[in-house]
Amino acid sequence: MTKKEMLAGIEEIGIIPAVRVGSPEEAIFASESIFGAGIRVVEITMTTPHAADVISCLLRKHPNSVVGAGTVLDMATAEISLDAGASFLTSTGLDPDITEFAQRYEIPLLPGVLTPTEIMAAKRAHARFVKVFPCASMGGPAYIRALRGPFPDVGFVASGGVTQQTATQYIRAGANILGIGKELLPPDAIRARNTDWIHELARRFISMVQKGRNGNGNDDAVS
Repeated sequence: MTKKEMLAGIEEIGIIPAVRVGSPEEAIFASESIFGAGIRVVEITMTTPHAADVISCLLRKHPNSVVGAGTVLDMATAEISLDAGASFLTSTGLDPDITEFAQRYEIPLLPGVLTPTEIMAAKRAHARFVKVFPCASMGGPAYIRALRGPFPDVGFVASGGVTQQTATQYIRAGANILGIGKELLPPDAIRARNTDWIHELARRFISMVQKGRNGNGNDDAVS
């Protein structure tokens, strides 16, 4: 799968589940629950214990899935993620060294941005998608809508505070993809190994993405 094809596949799904848990066993359970719900992409945050081993394990067991590394904050973590076979990288901010690293090794990078200045810098670095984080703190869907006008050719991943109440509105406001953590993978569901709970939440978020793309839903969250 090429870099372009991988990014297109993630955009088609419209959701990047962020797995941030306290053990490798929890990370594998959470990821496989997501796969079982029909979402074939996950992001293993590198703050998860033995995250690189989790990424490698998931890719061996589920070769048709896309397993990325999240919270890549420095070059050492980027190199570990690449060695583990990560399908893509995401970072909390925009780091020129990590950007250059991703370009050199042809691995998709979704850099974290917050301001128009950072988005412009990411564009100069040829980023196809940027992760707007923390999105909810900056005004939520209304902030995405404000950014969409001057940046029509940038793919936005809305991340940080996306909920069931706002998911559809983020898509309608111009987000291409939603980065979702605990709202999709509740800690209690993971501790209880409650697959049904996670599957139901996944079903809801998938439906919300489709409603947003089809123009359904109300505009209450975007004022």
